[in-house]
Amino acid sequence: MKTVTVQASKTYDIQIERGLLSKCGGLIAQVHPRCVAAVITDDNVDKLYGARVCASLENAGFSPKKMVIPHGEQSKTLNTLGSILNFLADNSLTKADLVVALGGGVVGDIAGFAAAVYLREIPFVQLPTTLMAAVDSSVGGKTAVDLPAGKNLAGAFCQPILTVCDTAALDTLPDQYFADGCAEGLKYGMIADPALFEAFREGIHRRDMDDIVAQCVQIKAELVRQDERDQGARQLLNFGHTVGHAVERCSGYTMPHGHGVAVGMTVMCRAAYALGFSHHNCTPALLEALDACHLPSSCSYSASQLAQAALRDKKRRGDQITLILPETIGQCRRETLPTDQLERLIAAGLGEEH
Repeated sequence: MKTVTVQASKTYDIQIERGLLSKCGGLIAQVHPRCVAAVITDDNVDKLYGARVCASLENAGFSPKKMVIPHGEQSKTLNTLGSILNFLADNSLTKADLVVALGGGVVGDIAGFAAAVYLREIPFVQLPTTLMAAVDSSVGGKTAVDLPAGKNLAGAFCQPILTVCDTAALDTLPDQYFADGCAEGLKYGMIADPALFEAFREGIHRRDMDDIVAQCVQIKAELVRQDERDQGARQLLNFGHTVGHAVERCSGYTMPHGHGVAVGMTVMCRAAYALGFSHHNCTPALLEALDACHLPSSCSYSASQLAQAALRDKKRRGDQITLILPETIGQCRRETLPTDQLERLIAAGLGEEH
């Protein structure tokens, strides 16, 4: 089993190995006393792993209580959050109990947010079942729901006490969702690790993911250690995300997150080179890698549409916005620009005349 330790306001481990969902109860018992465990999952994941996880928890001495929400980004709302909070209260959870998030990024984000605000925070555990969640959203303590105005606009920092990543769960992922997670993996390669980028460009195999997941979360763990609250170095993890979130919003959240990030990374690479922020053109290599991972590099939205959507982004501060621009494969930097320059930059990234 591979273990990556996150040192933040809480220090916790990310445990990575095939077959861990069947052992999750025992692993959780090593870091938290037996108690009521509220398992929050979605209707797709529940069919595959809900009974297995609840049985493991029960065998380890926990009392599991399960709530199933509809799958998809459309569930990541204040209404769903309220339903989860009422579920926790109806089952009389106390600060001695815990929340177990079983699923992908949506479940992890909303269950983590519920744990953050219920009784002003109770412990929670992440059991990611998608590549996206395994390499990104289950690590680092960002939790959130979406608002009509934009993605992840209401949230809290709340670190889990443990993340258990069963890489065998990736075997059952539809190809689209596996590709979705590859976008975040490519992002890590772009910001910090050329060898990891090359691994994705050459094509990865979903049955041999332990090392890949560990490399990704090690990069994120180090940035979280430096900057838990996203005021400096951690912002590098936002590469591709400002435009990516805008693409998602313009699509009515029908485009998966990783696909939006793939488009966002392409826009940032093209713009950085076209506008002279970077002397190295990263775009050809990125396009090859996106193609190998079956990810898009373009969208049907205009620079104007994307800029308007991006102005609701969390990374905006007054009339300025911080973007992550590539310098070369494996190295990016933060660049703060006036918001009135954002449309021009996106247009350059889309190849529009502006």
